[in-house]
Amino acid sequence: MPDSRFLESTPSSVGKTPRVALVHEWLYTYAGAEKVLEAMLAEFPDADVFCLIDRMPQRHRTGLRGKKIRTTMLQKIPFVERIYRRLLPLMPFAIEQLDLTGYDLIISNSHAVAKGVVTSSSQLHICYCYTPMRYAWDLQEQYLRESGIQRGVRSVLARYFLHRIRLWDHASAQRVDHFIACSAYIGRRINKAYRRDSTVIYPNVDTAQFVPGGSREDFYFCSSRMVPYKKMHLIVEAFAKMPDRRLIMIGTGPQFKRISKLATPNVTLLGYQPFPVLLDHLQRARAFIFAAEEDFGIAPLEAQACGTPVLAFGRGGAQETVIHGKTGLHFHEQTADSICEVVERFEAMETTFDPEQIRRHALRFSTDRFRREFSDFVWDHWHQYATQAADATLRPASVLEHAA
Repeated sequence: MPDSRFLESTPSSVGKTPRVALVHEWLYTYAGAEKVLEAMLAEFPDADVFCLIDRMPQRHRTGLRGKKIRTTMLQKIPFVERIYRRLLPLMPFAIEQLDLTGYDLIISNSHAVAKGVVTSSSQLHICYCYTPMRYAWDLQEQYLRESGIQRGVRSVLARYFLHRIRLWDHASAQRVDHFIACSAYIGRRINKAYRRDSTVIYPNVDTAQFVPGGSREDFYFCSSRMVPYKKMHLIVEAFAKMPDRRLIMIGTGPQFKRISKLATPNVTLLGYQPFPVLLDHLQRARAFIFAAEEDFGIAPLEAQACGTPVLAFGRGGAQETVIHGKTGLHFHEQTADSICEVVERFEAMETTFDPEQIRRHALRFSTDRFRREFSDFVWDHWHQYATQAADATLRPASVLEHAA
């Protein structure tokens, strides 16, 4: 529902409820961005949803509220769910073809190209930004290294393409009226890449479902998509060096086979598991291990909501979500040895961690808090925009009357 402050204080000509479009990157996996999208839809239930492709499994569609998702030409490519990440060269063009004519308020939920939709001067565009496109900016060399194209003709072509993507990414950022950053870390990256200011609103964590329960058991736990930057292989390599300690890992992805080959007898890979299994392990683990440099990182907060300490790589969002010495510990190198060292430090002080204090910290990131802060931000800026538009409409008439 629209904020009553807006309806009460704006001229009747602009005091209508704005027609809202939510622009998401793609609907395929059910991860943090999709949980944020659900919270946005809870605040704007009448909004229409747009994205590049929609291949979301039916079991994850509850939060989409039965919406008919409007997609791009990429949706028609056979087996697009298997190759969509390779279609990056087409994504800027595809996102610009979305027809948002007739919408007053555009909200993009973006970590790649969603913010690049074309809008007019009569539309307000607010972007919730998870990161400037990682592989086009400061993670370019890591992307090329992990793709095996650091040298040769393919490397030259890839570098040229990423150069072009950077130009488009910066230009498209100027179409956004207001940026929301998912963390202070990302706020700094937005300023560096786009030279734009932003307001930090942390993503939502479902603290109503992730709750303490059960008793602690003698194993460490991690869960994630198995993609290179998550560094799941480093966690497995670390526990290969600690055969007397047990690791359980939930998740699947392109690196699953590689990680399976690294697993030693003390490492259990469960692959994909439904929510009750994930929750059960979070509640019983000694600690949750997180080795990625994330923009925010919802998984460590889901663990903390269960009262579970987190051993996290101390860069990116984890610096803001894991309180060193109180809700977990940081390690400062993405290496197996560094993970081994933080496990030893944790065990030396394990009894000092208070599950209730850890849980209270996680409650600061609840879905209710996100919805309230996000709604306030959007309606406040819509109010300013609508008032300015009304003033601009009335001003010419006033000038003419004065001249007469």
